[in-house]
This record gives sequence, C-alpha cells and structure tokens, in this order.
Amino acid sequence: MYTLFLLTVSFLITLILMPIFIWGSRKFGFVDYPNFRKVHAKPIPYLGGVAILISMVIGIMIARPIEAEYKSIIIGGTIIVIVGIIDDKYDLKPLLKLIGQLLASSVPIYYGIVIDNITPFGVSIDFGMLTIPITLIWMIAIINAINIIDGLDGLATGVSVIALSSIGLITILQGNLFVMMICVILIGSCLGFLVYNFHPAKIFLGDNGAMLLGFVLAVVSLMGFKNITLISLFFPIIILAVPFIDMAFSALRRYRSKVSLFKADRSHMHHRLRNLGYSHMESVILIYFIALLYAGGSIILYLSTIPGSVIIVLLLIFTTEIVVEAIDLAESDRKPVLNFVRRFVHKIFS
Repeated sequence: MYTLFLLTVSFLITLILMPIFIWGSRKFGFVDYPNFRKVHAKPIPYLGGVAILISMVIGIMIARPIEAEYKSIIIGGTIIVIVGIIDDKYDLKPLLKLIGQLLASSVPIYYGIVIDNITPFGVSIDFGMLTIPITLIWMIAIINAINIIDGLDGLATGVSVIALSSIGLITILQGNLFVMMICVILIGSCLGFLVYNFHPAKIFLGDNGAMLLGFVLAVVSLMGFKNITLISLFFPIIILAVPFIDMAFSALRRYRSKVSLFKADRSHMHHRLRNLGYSHMESVILIYFIALLYAGGSIILYLSTIPGSVIIVLLLIFTTEIVVEAIDLAESDRKPVLNFVRRFVHKIFS
C-alpha cells in the first residue's frame, strides 16, 4: 500500500510540475529547435529532466530511507541534470560532457556503490584497482545508452519505466526494499512526465532528463545486483538490452564508416523503424514491446536454474540477431538468421 502511495505522489508531483516547466522553458528559451536529424517540426521545451528530478527528490524525502546511498542519487542526479542543461543550451563538446558524466558518476562510487567482484561458479574474483574504472565505464555506458535512444516522443522514458519495473520486481524477490522504493518513485515520476511526453510531445526530456534516467538506472542496477554471480551479471545487461544494442551498433556503424563515435546520425533503432514505414507512435510501441521481451527474459532468468538460464540467454541472443537483421541495424546485406527463419516458416506452411 505504501508503495502505491509513493508511486501516486511522485506521479502527481510531476503531473503538476509539467505545465509550469513547459511555460518556464518557453519563457527563458530552453527549447529544442528542429534540425536535420530530429523528427519534431517545431520548437519543444526540454526541461523535463528537472521536473523529474524534483519529483524524485520529493518522493525520496517523503519515503525517508535510512540507507545513506539515497544521497548519492540526489547529489549525482543533480550534477548530471546541470550538465545536461548546459549541454542542451550550449551543445557541449564531447570531452566536456564526458567530464560532467564522470563527475556525477563519482558520487555513488564515493558512497561505496561499485562493482568490486564477481563470483562465477562460486569462485570470488576481486577487481581490486580496477573496481573504480569498471564502475565508471558501467555508469557512463548506461547514461549514454539512454541518451542515445531518446529520439522519439516517449521512447527513452517508456523504456526506462520498463527497465525500472524489471529491476524493482527482481529486488522485491531479493528482499531489497530500498532499491525497489527508488524504482517505484522514479517510475511514478516518469509516468507523470509521459502524460506530456507521449506523441505528440509537449515537452522533451532533453539531455538533462535522458542522462538523469540513465544515471539512476545505472545506480539502482549496481545496488540491485551488488552480489554479482556469473548469471546475475547478465540481469542489468538484458534489462537494458534495447539501449545497449542501439549504442553498440551505432558505434559499429561509425567505426566502419571511419567517422567519429560522437557524430550524430539518423540510423538508430527508431530511425530504422521509421524508414521501414512505421509511424512515430508505432515505432515507439514496437520498441516498448522489444524492451518488454528482454525485461520478461531477465525475470525468467532470475527465477531459472543454471541450465534454464543458459537456454534463456541463448534465446535472447537469437532474438537480438533477428531484431538487428530485421531492421538492418548493422547496415549489412547478410541476414543469415532471418533467412533461416524465413526458410523454416516457409517449409512448415508450404
């Protein structure tokens, strides 16, 4: 019941704040103007992340958690939102943006939220001096993965809600009520924002909001899966598979084309779906379904035995290859798995 209360409060706070931030964004010039790689046709306010941050902080203060780690989410989240606002307004150079992300990511590390060891097959492997670099890489990867998929109305927010729901459910099964509480509060904030962000959007996340969602997802995934075994190592990766896949193939395309990894393009997953003829809303809903598939897989994986887990992982890898080939995410003429599936289906029904 208390969980529902926190969800409702954070939802309502964001819902109330949105009209204020839409007005304030237009008043003070915090709007995203259309360009060659964006799909909106008119200037849209982009301070959605600030409203989500305020709602999340109020929700956490109402919940009054005894765990000190909540401070890292508030402090680091504030830093990443400030960096995002500056980037939205002045288009920071990639190095300066990365420095800001590293600064925000160092806050949870200060509070002891790190990847310090894994225990494959019961054997503990300590990372030692590599603990901080590995944790920073993990944090930066998720922050930028969520930022990259923020290309259609409601896309990054909806995918984040699905990921947070999966992490929250698994942490309930673990008995980790603190992480579950953070997930519930942010889900409420995101749902309130989605009312104004779903197509046609009245306000955007902006880099400030997309990086905030990525930051919190990175922190709760570390806290939720702190005792990492060989299998649990896959949980956050699978839960966040959609942004990770998009980011990985984006980097691959740019490497093949010999262009900067930081150069923006129109070849992301959502762009590919639009090129295939799907509407704005259809593309978003399709990616939601793909994200739900991975989220469901992660929960089944958590409940499975080791042999069952291996089967689930293999099925998810197979599904990933089909998705990549179907929307031509790798920009390759070779589609071996998709062709095999087509031949197999043809033989059955012919």
